[in-house]
Amino acid sequence: MQKEFTGRKMAAILVAGFGVVVAVNFTMAAIASGSFSGVVVENSYVASQKFNGWLDQAERQEALGWNAEASRLGDRLALDLENVPASATIYAQVRRPLGQADTRELTFVQTGEARILSSEALPAGRWIVRVSIERGDDRWVSEEQIG
Repeated sequence: MQKEFTGRKMAAILVAGFGVVVAVNFTMAAIASGSFSGVVVENSYVASQKFNGWLDQAERQEALGWNAEASRLGDRLALDLENVPASATIYAQVRRPLGQADTRELTFVQTGEARILSSEALPAGRWIVRVSIERGDDRWVSEEQIG
């Protein structure tokens, strides 16, 4: 004998289905907002007014001819330097691209003429490396991902 499909059963199916959708949406929204580590601009209009200055700064940086390429060497961060003067000061900051915010400042020791190595170990995983090189009024900045 076949059971009758009533309005009550249909209402229960609709409520359960939409309940699952709402629960999944709230869960995903909570995870997304809790793990966001991107850059947020306080005022996009003010940031847009600085754009031409950023372009000028990028041209000055390009004219320096400096370069630093980040890579892993064992459990350390290695920077291969190109045309960087010996008198320049080099800073590096690493942060995780996803998940919990984990930011570290690194110090370096010279290992060769064109390579420096971090004094601290860098845990395994993906990192965003921001390198700053300064000498007097000259400044060079680069950001890249390593994994």
